[in-house]
Amino acid sequence: MASGSITNGLTVDVEDYFHVAAFAPYIARAEWCERECRVEANVDRILAMLDEYQVKATFFTLGWIAERYPLLVSRIAAHGHEVASHGYGHERATGQSQEAFFSDVQLAKLLLEDITGEEVKGYRAPSFSIGKGNLWTFDCLAQAGYRYSSSIYPVLHDHYGMPDGQRFAHQVRNLLELPPTTVRLANRNWPASGGGYFRLLPYALSRWMLQRVNEQEGKPAIFYFHPWEIDTQQPRVAGINAKARFRHYVNIGQMESRLRRLLADFAWGRMDRIFLDHAQHTAAPA
Repeated sequence: MASGSITNGLTVDVEDYFHVAAFAPYIARAEWCERECRVEANVDRILAMLDEYQVKATFFTLGWIAERYPLLVSRIAAHGHEVASHGYGHERATGQSQEAFFSDVQLAKLLLEDITGEEVKGYRAPSFSIGKGNLWTFDCLAQAGYRYSSSIYPVLHDHYGMPDGQRFAHQVRNLLELPPTTVRLANRNWPASGGGYFRLLPYALSRWMLQRVNEQEGKPAIFYFHPWEIDTQQPRVAGINAKARFRHYVNIGQMESRLRRLLADFAWGRMDRIFLDHAQHTAAPA
């Protein structure tokens, strides 16, 4: 049974294995349509699992996916989950001009809203690619009509991160930012919110970190994962380097069982219902 009175934010980044940024040097964008797309079956497995545990979540969904699988997006909404935006084409914000970024996030929002008939409030940048150097992205998000972002990961990482960023909900240029969860130890933020870290670390350590945030800091955690992380049958990408291979495939076979333990050990909910009304009144300015 889930313990504690704090409801945490469960999030799914809806993309396929060939969208992963680490595979960009090996899989050209022009090849995406030629690749076996497995996201629909994987998301359906996730929906069934969440139904089993009576959990609602937020699905940050690529416009590229929504355009090709509109019925999948409709099913996510029909199961009572929040449909949010992961942008259209899984392009890192750090590699886009302001005009290109605005067009990307606006198109994704319009596509998702057209399918669900509901307001899309949230956005997550691919690869958490918002940081000190491109905070102008928040102006674009506000202009496009978003109400919150979950795009700044306050950790030190070779591909992303803002290690001195705020760890909990705060305002950035009139938009609410909800950072993925970290724990503060030895004067450093350590990732505690999912993805490859969750697959690599022992489950007991991941659980301890989330409990620490809930019990010692009294804050809700934000956890994320991807549909391809439960897919042991996904095609193996040839020619990738050792680091990309390790990060992508490590412990994929254990992911679903770990997720089930996570769903049972904590209380989970949608980002909009947990954070929006409360955080807009209590979040500190950046």
